[in-house]
Amino acid sequence: MTDAAFEIAFKNVFGRAPEGAWSAPGRVNLIGEHTDYNDGHVMPFALPHATRAAVARRDDGLLRLHSADMDGGVVELRVADLAPGTTEGWARYPAAVLWTLRQAGHDIGGADLHFDSSVPVGGGLSSSAALQVVTALALTELHGVTGLSRQELALLCQSSENTYVGAPVGVMDQTASACCTEGHALHLDVRGLVQHQVPFDLAAEGLRLLVCDTRVKHAHADGAYGKLRAGCESAAGTLGLPALRDVAFDQLDAALESLPDERLRRLTRHVVTENHRVEEVLALLRAGRTRDIGPVLTAGHASLRDDFQVSCPELDLVVDTALAAGALGARMTGGGFGGSAIVLVEESDEAAVAAAVEAALPQVRQFATVPGPGAHRLW
Repeated sequence: MTDAAFEIAFKNVFGRAPEGAWSAPGRVNLIGEHTDYNDGHVMPFALPHATRAAVARRDDGLLRLHSADMDGGVVELRVADLAPGTTEGWARYPAAVLWTLRQAGHDIGGADLHFDSSVPVGGGLSSSAALQVVTALALTELHGVTGLSRQELALLCQSSENTYVGAPVGVMDQTASACCTEGHALHLDVRGLVQHQVPFDLAAEGLRLLVCDTRVKHAHADGAYGKLRAGCESAAGTLGLPALRDVAFDQLDAALESLPDERLRRLTRHVVTENHRVEEVLALLRAGRTRDIGPVLTAGHASLRDDFQVSCPELDLVVDTALAAGALGARMTGGGFGGSAIVLVEESDEAAVAAAVEAALPQVRQFATVPGPGAHRLW
């Protein structure tokens, strides 16, 4: 939909013109899975797929929300009544952002917001973070909030999901949506929130990165994220450390011997080795050796499958099939239990690998992607 058509869609819903429109992308995590809430290292990049918001302020204390992608019409809420646990469905994400901004002392009132999105929902590509970030950017810019960096905006969005929505997520997804730049992967050290934009130009090297959305989400994913996070925190506490990122890679064996049960050992092994894999990928990209990241991606999938146990048969099938068809590397991306895998291939092998994956899993949705821009105002 063009910008003009998007503006008309807002008018059709709310009967007036919007004051502006904003965009925030979904993300693919290249490497660094389940490390963000362990104070570790991650390396996402922004997708070209994004959530858009056309927005206009209101002076009557109402928040009215509409999505072109969701059934149910306009969701109308009173700003003064917003509180954790009071909002259901997709609307709780933008409502959470407004509530959190107000809790942080920002003078933001009511608004009309119309959304549409090209980020696949349920594919592990952070459609919810895109919705949060585009809401936060639009509301703060419309209401003249100054002095907030993009990283601070991401932290507010994370807080909104933790506190209002009730999901104990880390800050990677919101940071990727808010802070990534076109043509780059974002290396983020979560503990210090130190960012490095790393050039990631696949086409220049004759490479492609396929995103393979399995279109499945297994029921046992419900509540699993919180249990995994609690397990990691328990392991760190047992080791007397603030977080598992404080286990040095060359001290991993000693740390594992100090843990009382196999589950904590598995969780710890994944986090420590995954942090090391992020550092490996960073060094390879900086050295111009993009092809060599393939085996590192594949090792990451094995760790997520065997140690963290967040893969599923469909993701394993995509990864194994792609590798057998000639991919340089492949792994699941996102929280797991379904969602998407990424596959690094030579440009000349793209069609054959994609065909093999589709033959093995006919419902798969595949697309080649490149790093897109972070959140920004459209007009």
